[in-house]
Amino acid sequence: MATIQKLYEICKVPLSANGSLSPEAVDSVCSVLDNVMPSDVGLESEAQSVRSWRSPRVLNRKPVLHSSTTIRYRHIYECKDFSIGIFCIPASSIIPLHNHPGMTVFSKLIYGTVHVKSYDWVEDTTQLLKLSKARPAKIVRDGEMSAPCGAMVIQPKDGGNIHAFKAITPCAILDILSPPYSSEDGRHCSYFRRCRKSDPSGILLNRSRESEFVWLEEHQPPNSFVIRRDLYKGPALSL
Repeated sequence: MATIQKLYEICKVPLSANGSLSPEAVDSVCSVLDNVMPSDVGLESEAQSVRSWRSPRVLNRKPVLHSSTTIRYRHIYECKDFSIGIFCIPASSIIPLHNHPGMTVFSKLIYGTVHVKSYDWVEDTTQLLKLSKARPAKIVRDGEMSAPCGAMVIQPKDGGNIHAFKAITPCAILDILSPPYSSEDGRHCSYFRRCRKSDPSGILLNRSRESEFVWLEEHQPPNSFVIRRDLYKGPALSL
């Protein structure tokens, strides 16, 4: 059985529309996802190119004019309980800071190197922030990842539910969302940015070092942020 088919079969059992998964369910999905290789999803030629890729800065030359910053999304599968797809991200392109309300997300770096920055909301501050557009968030991750590596897992309230990606080299990330985004069900994708804000109300008082926290406000992504559908070239699923 093809690896992507195994992944689909394993996802059908534990993933559901309520977005909350047991540790055993997470482990079962990761047991297959962690072993997905570029050749399993039709990305071997792209991965091979990245293995010999060198940044224009390293080579001391200007980027070629026809290089594109457009991010490509290769859709594989979606139902009400989960979706599977791949983001192919050119070097230096960014997926801005965004959230996954009520969702569990598995992100597997297929090839390349990416910088990940992620946060979780500080809980128990809703009443104090009714008049504020900004909310405090705790830093969860701020660093680079290079393939091959294990999958990242984020839960509805922990693990870095608000995150951003910046491609250091061309890279591809296989995402499983459970459940998928759905505005009708209150799972709308919102984008955020850091903002300057002090803590006059003492919201973060006695919460460890304040440097571990930032203030985030909702913000529209720049016009340069574009994601286009692309053709999935890997093995077809048998549904």
